[in-house]
Amino acid sequence: MDLYEQLQWRGLIKDVSNETKAKELINQEKVKFYCGFDPTGESLTVGHLVQIVRMMFLEKHGHVPVVLIGGATGLIGDPRQTGERKLLELQTSLDNAKKIKEQIKRFLPNAIYVNNYDWISQIDMITFLRDYGKHFNINYMLAKENVQARLETGISYTEFSYMLLQAIDWLHMYQNIDVKIQFGGSDQWGNITSGLELIRKVTDANHQAVGLASPLLLKSDGSKFGKSETDAIWLDESLTTPYQLYQYFLNTTDEDVETFLKMLTLLEKSEIETLISTSKSQPEQRIAQKKLAKEITKLVHGKQALEAAINVTESLFSGSFKNLTENEFLMASKSLETLEVESEIGLLNALSQTKLAQSNREARTFVASGAIMINEQRVVDPTYVLTKNDTYYKMYVVLKRGKKRYSLIKFK
Repeated sequence: MDLYEQLQWRGLIKDVSNETKAKELINQEKVKFYCGFDPTGESLTVGHLVQIVRMMFLEKHGHVPVVLIGGATGLIGDPRQTGERKLLELQTSLDNAKKIKEQIKRFLPNAIYVNNYDWISQIDMITFLRDYGKHFNINYMLAKENVQARLETGISYTEFSYMLLQAIDWLHMYQNIDVKIQFGGSDQWGNITSGLELIRKVTDANHQAVGLASPLLLKSDGSKFGKSETDAIWLDESLTTPYQLYQYFLNTTDEDVETFLKMLTLLEKSEIETLISTSKSQPEQRIAQKKLAKEITKLVHGKQALEAAINVTESLFSGSFKNLTENEFLMASKSLETLEVESEIGLLNALSQTKLAQSNREARTFVASGAIMINEQRVVDPTYVLTKNDTYYKMYVVLKRGKKRYSLIKFK
C-alpha cells in the first residue's frame, strides 16, 4: 500500500484536484505541503486534529509541513451557514495567532510556520483589485458552496472576499515557499480550488500545485464531532482538562471508534485492524475506545497528563480518592460539580448546592437512608458540618450519592 492509498484507507481524502499529480507528489517525491488555521479563537478544538494528525503522518513519511496561521484571514472570517461572523479586533487576532502557533508546535515542532498577515497586510486596495480581483469571475464565486449557502440570508462583501484572500495565500505559498500541496477540510474545498485557479492564471496551466480535502468528521448519528453537550472540546487544557478529553473519547460509540482511530491517531494499520477485530468479539471490554482515549490524550497533553486522567477516571469508578495527587484533584474539580466555601458548610446545604439533592429536605432523606458518603465514609448524621478537617490537601472534600453521583467541596 503506497502513501496515497494509506491516506485513502484512513479516510483522509474526499476531494482531489488532480489525482494523478497528487499520487506522483505524495508517493514519489518529498514536497512541502500546507494547511491553514485561522485564529478565530484562543485555542483549537479536537476537530482540528484531523488536519494536524494528517500533517504529522505526512511528515513521518518525509514530506515537509508548512503551517499557515491566518492572522489576516482571521480578521475577515470565512463565510459560515449560520450567519455573519463577529469581526475580531487586530490585537485579539494577533494574540490568538500566537497561542495557536504554540499549540500546533507541540505536534509539529519542526514544521515551517508562516502568518498570512505578513503579506496580505502589505497589499493596497488598487493592487488587490487589479492584480488579484481581476482574475475572479463573480459568477464563479457565487457558485461556491459556502457562498451559495448564504445568498438567501445575505453575505457581506467582507466575507465574500475571503475566498480571494485564501487564494492569494495559495499563490504566495506556491511562488515563494515552493509549496506543492494544500490540504484542508471539505468545507474549504471552494477556497482551495479558487487558489488553484489563481495559480493557473498567474503562472501557467501546467503548474504543479494540487489541492486535497478530507471529509468533515461527523459522528455516526450525524452530530458534529468535537462538541460535548455544553461546549466544544478544546486542545487547551485550561478549557478542556485532560480528564474531560480522555472521557470524551472513552465514550466513543462502537460505530465511530474505527473511523476515529484511523483519522485521529498515528497507529499502524495492522494495530487498528487488530483493535477493531478484538472489539467486535469483546465489545463489553471497550478495548478500542480505551486505546483511542489514551492515544489522543497522550498526543495532546503528554504521558503525565494521560496518567493523571486515568487516575481520576479510576478513582471515580472505584470511589477511592486517597491516592489522587493535588493536581489530579484540581483536574477533577473542573469536571465535577464543585462548590467553593470559606470555612465550613452544613452537609445538607452542601448536597443541595452541589445538586446532589434538589432541596435540603431531599438531602436529609438521602442522608437518613445511608446514600451519602464523605471521602469514602458513609454519613447518616444530617447535622454534620464539613470543615477543613475533612479535606484532602487542606482543600478538597468528596461527596458521593449512591453509586456514581459525585461532587466536590473546595475550601478556599
